[in-house]
Order: sequence, then C-alpha cells, then structure tokens
Amino acid sequence: MTHSAATEPAPVRTQAYPAPDEAIEPRSEDGRRVSEADYWAEYYQAADICYEWNNGRLEEKPVSSWDTIAVYKWLMGLLEHFLKVHPIADWVVLDMGFRLALAEKTVIRRPDLGVVRRDNPEPLRPGMASYPGVFDLCIEALSDLRQRDIRRDTVTKHGEYASGGVPEYYILSHRDEHQAFYGLDATGRYVPLPITDGIIRSRVLPGFQFRQRDLCAQPDWDSLRADPVYAGFVLPGWTAAEQRAAAEAARAGLATERAETEAAARRQAEAELARLRAEIAASRQ
Repeated sequence: MTHSAATEPAPVRTQAYPAPDEAIEPRSEDGRRVSEADYWAEYYQAADICYEWNNGRLEEKPVSSWDTIAVYKWLMGLLEHFLKVHPIADWVVLDMGFRLALAEKTVIRRPDLGVVRRDNPEPLRPGMASYPGVFDLCIEALSDLRQRDIRRDTVTKHGEYASGGVPEYYILSHRDEHQAFYGLDATGRYVPLPITDGIIRSRVLPGFQFRQRDLCAQPDWDSLRADPVYAGFVLPGWTAAEQRAAAEAARAGLATERAETEAAARRQAEAELARLRAEIAASRQ
C-alpha cells in the first residue's frame, strides 16, 4: 500500500518593521529651491516635516523645547477660555499658512498660532486649507537650540509680520529674555505692548490679558477664577454657579434661622401659657 507524503503547511509571511531606533528619519529638504506652485502642491501638506516658503526656498520649521511648548499650550488654553466668553475671533494652529507679498520678497508663513477677528475682511471659513488674508495676531513658540532659529523668529519674522501688516505678534519662550509682545504703531512698525503691573493687554482682542510671569508659572484654571486679571473670562459659568449656590444656601440658612426663631418663640409662649394656667388652677384650690 502506497502512503502519500503529508502536506507541510505553507510558511506564514510576516511584515518586518524596523525597531524604533532603526526607523528611517525623513530627509529634510530645508533650503531647497522650489517654485511657489510646487511648494503648495508638494510641500505645504507634507506629513513628516512642516515647511514654510521664503522667496523660492523651503524652510523647515524648527522644533521648540518642551518647556517652551508648555508656555505655548498654557497661553493657547487661556485664549480658548477668552474666545468662548467673547467670541470675537477664531484661531488656527500651524497647519494653516498665509502668504505675505512684501516689497522685497514673497513668503508663506505658518505661525504656531494665528488669530483672525470675525470682522476681518477675510474671516476664517469652513473648508479653508490656507488663509487668504493677514492674521490679526501671530504667535510663535521660539526654538532656542540654534542661534539661526532664534534670529528667524526675533528678526526675520518680526520684520515680515510688521511689513505684512500683522497687528500683533507674540514670541513665546520659557526664557524671560526671549519673550516679546509687539503691536503695530501708527507708522507700521512693531513696538512692545505696554506692560502695566506685570500685565500684558491685547489691543487686537480687547479684554484678553495675562500676567507675563504666569506664562512660566502656568497656574491652573481653577485658581484663576478668583484672580481679578482672569475672572472675567476663565470659567465664569462655574463662578456664577457657585455664587448662585452660595446665595441660595444663604437664603436657605436665613429661612432656617427664621423658622427656628419662630419655633423658639412659640415654645416660649406655650410655656408661658402653661405656667399661667398652672397658677390659675392653683389659686382655685
């Protein structure tokens, strides 16, 4: 009797993935010359590296340190609180760029945070992938690992945003000496926003204000509700609810106190009446 050979199972093919330390880093094309059309078509929405465009050359946006990112996140959260209470503007993060046609060059910049007032001639609208107007406020989280990156935000973009007519420009950093807050003056130049009692007040967003030292201290939102600098827009609903609850508790306490006073008066009157009846009964015996 002939026995057929057993059929061996086919080997299972598995996909090999590189270990994290072996992963291939995307190759930067920083400095490469490309046309504006190619930038919009091929680099503007690149997944791995965020590029800006400076008059024909790609510029890779540098990465900020974690300490500076924390400053940026805190101010962004504060701005979100403000705009919920005072919905006078909308904001976008660095995914959205805008074009500045300056006298000496054309650039496409992608600020870490851009604010557009709702009365801007070009309000933000659903479906926008780039912003066709000029932001009312640009915020950059400074990268201070290289001197050229510091110069990029503090000198190059400072000049571009001013020339392009961006009304306010903030530079954020975990280092006090690198923080800066500018507003355009009547001549179209940036001047530092006034700091009164340590408080910076936006002119673009009336009512939006913060203590400069709080950028690094980053107090929690709950503690800011009782702070007069922030009480007008940080969780005001919670504060109002607490005030209503306190008022109701006070009214309830007053009502309880009144009821107890009235009950005590009734008991005293009843005791007095019982005493009088006892005296009358005793006198008749």
